[in-house]
Amino acid sequence: MKKKLRLAIAGLGTVGCATLRQLRIRSEELARVCGREMEVVAVSARERGKERGVSLDGLDWCEDALSLAARDDVDLVVELIGGHEGTALQLMEASLAAGKHVVTANKAACAHHGVALARLAESRGVQLRFEAGIAGGIPVVKIVREALSGNQIHEARGILNGTCNYILSSMTMHGRSYAEALREAQRLGYAEADPGLDVDGLDAAHKLALLSGLAFRHRPCLDAVRVEGIERVTQEDIGFAREFGYEIRLLATARCGFHGSEKNVEQWVRPALIGRDSLLAHIQEARNGISLRGDFGGNLFLAGDGAGGAATASAVVADILDVACGREVFPLGAPLDALPECPPAPEDGEGQFYLRVHAADRPGSMAKIAEGLARADISIEKIAQPGVGAAHPSHLPVVLLTHETGEKRMREAVASLAQERDVVASSLLLRVEAR
Repeated sequence: MKKKLRLAIAGLGTVGCATLRQLRIRSEELARVCGREMEVVAVSARERGKERGVSLDGLDWCEDALSLAARDDVDLVVELIGGHEGTALQLMEASLAAGKHVVTANKAACAHHGVALARLAESRGVQLRFEAGIAGGIPVVKIVREALSGNQIHEARGILNGTCNYILSSMTMHGRSYAEALREAQRLGYAEADPGLDVDGLDAAHKLALLSGLAFRHRPCLDAVRVEGIERVTQEDIGFAREFGYEIRLLATARCGFHGSEKNVEQWVRPALIGRDSLLAHIQEARNGISLRGDFGGNLFLAGDGAGGAATASAVVADILDVACGREVFPLGAPLDALPECPPAPEDGEGQFYLRVHAADRPGSMAKIAEGLARADISIEKIAQPGVGAAHPSHLPVVLLTHETGEKRMREAVASLAQERDVVASSLLLRVEAR
């Protein structure tokens, strides 16, 4: 049997404790799988005396997480602290520089600093693995980086944030307002007291930047991801979307295309209408779903728990097991020097759009909105003007779906409509994705 792999875990929150528990409960089976014993020798967390539901007996407690990187009896550091700066980043940098493998669930640090961390790992001949950082227990990193490595992937899109998906599916299934659904998500532990990172779309953007880099073989670039959150989606929009045959979800999409002969990658995270017969429309509550479209592999759909201690720990342990088995991969799917910068997408992508505006309750207001879009050469597929509601007694919502048009043109037309006397409230513009 190979030499024992000695581990240190930094961060003993829900995921850290679940990882430690899984490594201990399944130690003998995991050793048989890779022909090598694995032992956790040291841990670090903020509070030593906290009750965690897992024994720390026999483990060295390190007050300073950074000290784990300097230990001679540690071969692999598991970073589960989180955050894209500070101790988490410093620990990964120090561990890789010291010739230690790193396994992490930290999508933020990898999205912001993945290139530098990958360069450090390659230079020291060690592994940097982040399966748990994109979709929790769904093994999308391994599938894209290894199982589909012979394919040219054309599109990767999915529901990558469980908090937003819980809120939107709760609004859909139970008729809750956004505020009510958010409070329920917080009560159940799906959303933090400050939910900004989730509902603003930034968490999903971190994940998409990494997934896009792996799928299209370029260096991940968070700045290339266009991001919109879900805060402006109302129960009105949920209802209108359903009338048109759609559901609203926070969708993360990366598409590879060509502008002339130049390759480009379009990346965005935003609430979108998706067809009710789409597999993604059936992803409910805090689950994740990912659709991959390639040339030889065709269409592949993955779904499962994208967060939570057990699911995320499953991915962490799988990465540890790969290191223990000696399975070597480049952190970003290919040697860093072979990966180009992210090819920029054209500013004006084509698409179909949902538009909701509120117009004054007087004759001709809906016609003026339609005329304004026609002047911008935007064709309307469907339009509706429901009756006066109690929430807006003096004005009416006008909702419509367009035919395919340029996004830049659409946004300019919406900005122009906002200047019309008959438009009395802010609008909401959402992308429509039929599949």
